[in-house]
Amino acid sequence: MSTPIRVLMAQLNLLVGDIPGNTGRIIETALEARDRHQADLVLFPELALSGYPPEDLLLRPSLELRIEQALERIKQEVSGVTLVLGYPRYRDGALYNMAGVIRDGELICEYAKQCLPNYQVFDEQRYFVAGNQPCVFEHQGARIGLSICEDIWHSAPTEQLADAGVDLVLSLNASPYHIGKATQRAEVVAQHARQVGAPVVYLNQTGAQDELVFDGNSLLLSAEGETLFRGAHCDEGLYLASFDPASGTLTSEQPSIEEPSADASVYQALVMGVRDYVNKNGFKGVVLGLSGGIDSALSVAVAVDALGADRVEAVMMPFRYTSSMSVEDAEAEARALGIAYDVISIEPLYDSFMQQLQGQLAGYAPDTTEENLQARCRGVLLMAISNKKGYLVLTTGNKSEMAVGYSTLYGDMAGGFDVLKDIPKTLVYQLSRYRNTLSQVIPQRVIDRPPSAELAPDQTDQDSLPDYDVLDRILELYVERDYSAQAIIDEGFEAADVNRVLRLVDINEYKRRQAPIGPRVTQRGFGRDRRYPITSGWKAGI
Repeated sequence: MSTPIRVLMAQLNLLVGDIPGNTGRIIETALEARDRHQADLVLFPELALSGYPPEDLLLRPSLELRIEQALERIKQEVSGVTLVLGYPRYRDGALYNMAGVIRDGELICEYAKQCLPNYQVFDEQRYFVAGNQPCVFEHQGARIGLSICEDIWHSAPTEQLADAGVDLVLSLNASPYHIGKATQRAEVVAQHARQVGAPVVYLNQTGAQDELVFDGNSLLLSAEGETLFRGAHCDEGLYLASFDPASGTLTSEQPSIEEPSADASVYQALVMGVRDYVNKNGFKGVVLGLSGGIDSALSVAVAVDALGADRVEAVMMPFRYTSSMSVEDAEAEARALGIAYDVISIEPLYDSFMQQLQGQLAGYAPDTTEENLQARCRGVLLMAISNKKGYLVLTTGNKSEMAVGYSTLYGDMAGGFDVLKDIPKTLVYQLSRYRNTLSQVIPQRVIDRPPSAELAPDQTDQDSLPDYDVLDRILELYVERDYSAQAIIDEGFEAADVNRVLRLVDINEYKRRQAPIGPRVTQRGFGRDRRYPITSGWKAGI
């Protein structure tokens, strides 16, 4: 008679390129699954050995040797539990995105991913050859089929598993986050379960890798597509399930973790994005300019939640146009968060630069040159602190500003990581209000006051831009959904606003190419999944 199979999902945060370290985590987790949880089978994410996405590390000559050594180590050090894990592996001279089943020192079977995504942030066809065969193995009387990430979104691999008559599907994933992705994922996996006619154990990795955030949210689903369990959002977890081959029933051995609200979901993704980038790259902490405005206010709150107050330093760098309100609000937030805080006036630096430039600037009327110089003085100060203390400079520009070039190269864009790079201004306000529901750290008048760069007297953002409610909707249609100018106008927007905004987006591509990376949370961020030429004769229109 068949006995129930105890399956443990290892929702882990692994490090790209650290094959020995990832191998150690896998071995440690497998032994914990066996000894502490009495698991029969433990499932690890897609490309767990190399981390995801390994990008051009896959082209390194020693990749094959390193992966083979890792697999041998696992075979030697783990027994008494079956492992299912992902790794890149060569077979007959071709590189595959592979999942392998290892039991008591033997590689029982391997499955090569069939559907290689090559859109948005994905570039798998650059490296891998697609498989074309299903993989089914027997375990304690059950026929278990394997699937890797994109396969579950397509009909052919699903039909293969259905035709093979599997009792259970194990799906290994490295599925990146964007707003609404968890819901979309659950719907797709439910449809897959119904089409195969078998329960699905859907494991997703967690952690951040450069600009990508992997949110976890692993799932257990019945053959009818009912969600039996949901794992943590943006956190690690070991989750135990039991599958009864006799009845075909999958059950969770712990209660489902509550799904966060929409705002909490995005905020937690930002926190993990900052934490992993800083820690995985070995920075001691972060430093940023705290201006008294809402963007830096939200950025510093995220940084403290990610790293702790003792690893965050803020600097207010006032100038003659900086309002007393800004100075007061910056200090108030620094005190509320308990972070190191300093005030350094840029007035003498600016005056010194202007004195040295007077010959070059003579005869020219003041313009944005003088405004940009203020921002560049601040950038010099922050980078000096960064160099001396080993702190990463966080920039604070939001997606709306980056879209239209409302930023200064080598000024407020000087730094290594932009917390809000993919956060539209309207969402900045929304997330700031959400953060204050956890604890009141952002002064209310920072949220209420009109936004301003304070680079000129009585300046506000809306002096030169449409209202952010309008701007962000235009940007969403153009940047994320590829609407033409006319299609956006047809949505009810003023033609003058649309044409101006689209022109600003297009001519500022050169700035965005030099901008720091930041966590991707929308369906198309400025970075690896939106690639437009800098030099172009394309004119916005139909």
